[in-house]
Amino acid sequence: MATGVRRTTLTLPAAPVGPADPLPAVRAPADVHRVDLPADLDLPPDMARQLRYAPLDSLLPVGIRDGYGRTRAETTLDALVIENDRLRATVLPGLGGRVHSLHHKPTGRELLYRNPVLQPANFALNGAWCSGGIEWNIGATGHTTLSCAPVHAATVPAPDGGEMLRLWEWERLRDLPFQVDLWLPDGSDFLLVGVRVRNPHLNAAPAYWWSNIAVPEDEHTRVLVPADAAWHFGYEHRLRRVAVPESDGVDRTYPLRSEHPADYFYDIPDGDRRWIASLDATGHGLVHTSTGTLRGRKLFLWGAGRAGRRWQQWLTEPGTGGYAEIQAGLARTQLEHVRLEGGAEFAWLEAYGPLAADPAVVHGTDWAAARRETGDRLEAALPHAEVEAAFAAWRPYADAEPKETLATGSGWGALERARTGHDLPGTPFAESTIGPDQRPWLTLLHTGDFPRDGGVPAAPLVAAPWRDLLESAPPGPGTDYHLGIAQWHAGDRAQAVRSWERALAHGTDCRPLYCLAVAEETAGETERAAQRFAEALACVPDDGPADADATEDLAPLLPALVRAAVPALLAAGRADEAAAALARLPEATRTDGRFALLTAQVSLARGDAAAARAVFDRGFEVPDLREGDEILSDTWYAIAEALVAGAGAGTDPVTPAVRARARAEHPLPERYEFRMREV
Repeated sequence: MATGVRRTTLTLPAAPVGPADPLPAVRAPADVHRVDLPADLDLPPDMARQLRYAPLDSLLPVGIRDGYGRTRAETTLDALVIENDRLRATVLPGLGGRVHSLHHKPTGRELLYRNPVLQPANFALNGAWCSGGIEWNIGATGHTTLSCAPVHAATVPAPDGGEMLRLWEWERLRDLPFQVDLWLPDGSDFLLVGVRVRNPHLNAAPAYWWSNIAVPEDEHTRVLVPADAAWHFGYEHRLRRVAVPESDGVDRTYPLRSEHPADYFYDIPDGDRRWIASLDATGHGLVHTSTGTLRGRKLFLWGAGRAGRRWQQWLTEPGTGGYAEIQAGLARTQLEHVRLEGGAEFAWLEAYGPLAADPAVVHGTDWAAARRETGDRLEAALPHAEVEAAFAAWRPYADAEPKETLATGSGWGALERARTGHDLPGTPFAESTIGPDQRPWLTLLHTGDFPRDGGVPAAPLVAAPWRDLLESAPPGPGTDYHLGIAQWHAGDRAQAVRSWERALAHGTDCRPLYCLAVAEETAGETERAAQRFAEALACVPDDGPADADATEDLAPLLPALVRAAVPALLAAGRADEAAAALARLPEATRTDGRFALLTAQVSLARGDAAAARAVFDRGFEVPDLREGDEILSDTWYAIAEALVAGAGAGTDPVTPAVRARARAEHPLPERYEFRMREV
């Protein structure tokens, strides 16, 4: 059959991604990928430099996506299929261009882990993320902010005369446009993917890319890679060099032989071919290879422990098979960012396809032989010279203009193009894509004044050119609010506070007060932060906007503020006010797991450990529990210690004997076990 691209739909049980948090992301992001680097750790010079280069210290201008739950219903999603007579790839443009399925027709094998459900979880840098398939991670260490966002998609001419599927977007954390071109040469068993990340600005920018491939996992799954050493990173924030395949007496190339979740970043010698494969008991599976620019290779495993299994159930349908992740990136590890000079680009080619190798060798005890067998089979199936030739053939087509539009992403690229006039051949950001989030900024760009009607827009911009425009604009509620956010992002905290105070004087809603509360919190002013949160809560009505002409529904602000304020009030010893804040929420909202956890914490703080324990005994789920967060186990054991000690909060410090007894008498139930490190 002729290679082609077509539209289709995919129906599966899905929990809606839901709305974004109405509060700006002025709090520092979670530090789950923070790495401690002792002075005596021997690192290659480029790796040491890149580990320290431009770590992400703010999610701005991106907003938090936390409006999802755990209730799934049959949902039809738009999908795109690229297909030849050997392979069929199904792509979801509404979920970051994720490749949901890669089906090998001759063998009937699904090469990827194809998640049977769509369940958002808090793994992306900005929250909502779902597991399975192939995702394109750009921006900074972690899963991309585009995990559950739409991207642009269109057909373009392929190097062999057929059609390619092009995906593209403007990544906002680093202000970099990127594109992903997928095509299937006639008769090929390999999906070819050309990737380009461009820096259209004058100044250098930190770049990050990891292609993340979920593969089926069982006790026989083995991950093979041409390396004898790896950098191990767990949730203890430490990086250490270990041997491959065996470290600490365990063969870590079998994901289920490890106990705890971990990353293994493989140290492939310079000059060797870059590849990674996941093969089953019969020696069959998926192999990934690329041109040399994509130098890194990684295995992420959940491990066989209770927490890893719990997370797998959380992300998919209980009773279905598990998965591991094999990945490929620009640097040795995902903890690094790479400098991309102004006006420059990174470009490379990837290939994904089936591989069959001798299982006796693949699963033998001779690691060198297993590697050699897998590498030789890859070279026979797809010689490295063919990959290089395909990359050279693709390069002239990277600038080809799209033919037929298949999906539409955001309007942020169009807004940047309006500001700069950047010419980006191959990735048009049409003015027609500009929507409500971008229009106020377009008005500022064209008139020099930020719109004063329609409330305060929830989508900020923080890049220096936009900050300059805000500083030059006439004062106003939106101008001063957004100027404060841009100044905060730039590290000018004192000016940010002044701008938010001016915004308050203009009579805006509670968001400047929230920002001021975070500023006090960040400065370590616990009591003043609590007071600001209390003031912010006081200015939000219980039942939405009082102004019937308001264009923005303010009702979501109350639960968002309560969730932010309660921990701050507890930290300041204002537990009764925290309880009153929770009481303002509708009953249906208070039973949500996010607020059930807060209810337990407030009860404990008020000295009622039994009431706190009753919340856990009734059972709840926190839909956006953060990767690596131990809040559930910490709260459970704090309650247990209070029960054993016979008192609530405010008692003398818990003794080691009380702590040991609490853990013995009140073991953590499996449903609350999400700890991703050795306890």
